[in-house]
Amino acid sequence: MRIEFTETQLMIREMARKFADEELAPSAADRDEREEFPAAAVQKLGELGFMGMMVPEAHGGAGLDTVSYVIAMEEISKVDASCGVIMSVNNSLVCYGLLEWGTDFQKQNYLLPLASGKKLGAFALSEPEAGSDATNQRTTAVRDGDWYILNGAKNFITNGAHADVVLVMATTDRSKGAKGISTFIVEKSTPGFTVAKKERKLGIRSSDTVSLAFQDCRVPAKNVVGGEGFGFKFAMKTLDGGRIGIAAQAVGIAQASLEASLRYARQRKAFGKHLADFQAIQFKIADMATRIEAARLLVLRAASLKDADKPFSQEAAMAKLFASKVAVDAALEAIQIHGGYGYIKEYPVERYLRDAKITEIYEGTSEVQRIVISRGLLKD
Repeated sequence: MRIEFTETQLMIREMARKFADEELAPSAADRDEREEFPAAAVQKLGELGFMGMMVPEAHGGAGLDTVSYVIAMEEISKVDASCGVIMSVNNSLVCYGLLEWGTDFQKQNYLLPLASGKKLGAFALSEPEAGSDATNQRTTAVRDGDWYILNGAKNFITNGAHADVVLVMATTDRSKGAKGISTFIVEKSTPGFTVAKKERKLGIRSSDTVSLAFQDCRVPAKNVVGGEGFGFKFAMKTLDGGRIGIAAQAVGIAQASLEASLRYARQRKAFGKHLADFQAIQFKIADMATRIEAARLLVLRAASLKDADKPFSQEAAMAKLFASKVAVDAALEAIQIHGGYGYIKEYPVERYLRDAKITEIYEGTSEVQRIVISRGLLKD
């Protein structure tokens, strides 16, 4: 694995860092408080090529590698994890899936505007009774000539309220179990498709998370991705890549926690000395920095394997499992270092903790990651 970044990757990091500092930082806390979607920022991310980073230029993307993507994800998430997850879903779950398994028609009509940032995508797998057990899909799709009729509901859908295009997993043949699930491209304007409840969340409050409802929603058969029955496999393979993005998001939150702790420890005095002069604080910071660097290397390893077209499912699960734990722990330590100030909204570390927790849950809980890792190790 290459440790040194290329000139292009360093340029991407600088672009993402500059965008985050200038466009996201001034409003991140306020948007979090008001639960406001960063529509203008997302549009600018698209214009800069950050919404379809791994998609070839011929299909509207930036034509970059996965390592460049996780570098950008870390920088964006360090400042605004809400914007990070919006970017992650569009890149990892929507664009990647259409690039790998979409038809020429689907790439031209859907991937191109999604990758170029002209449209926003969402990924609808979770249901009220199908979270970690993704095979238990209650949403159905019944063939009717050149159409499928969708009925059902999805929940916890990131970007759901603002997405122009949603990839929806639905059961086309219940008797086949996981092999009876298919993926459909559903446009926002489709009759029978509605955005239902918007969730009020602990963290990543500037991103939208909603329920979606489908009532006799007619979707063209040409909008099936990968063929009928490919939906579960599509979701699992897509989520493998998504976990790399979320792991990078977690590293960004953890790095933000560390940098905030360093600033505060150098400025704050107690008993006539700066906090940075106390060994207890020094040890906390040393442990934070070491664990963050280890998490970052796990993320880069998984990204490098993906770029090399080698198996990366287990490595992606390891990266997400470890990085998400590091993010939560780093945010907790940052609050502890800040003392009472860490518990109030005047300082950003309380937001980092709220944002960090979801990285242990979405795109596969930490328990699911352990299942993925152990199965990979124990299989014959």
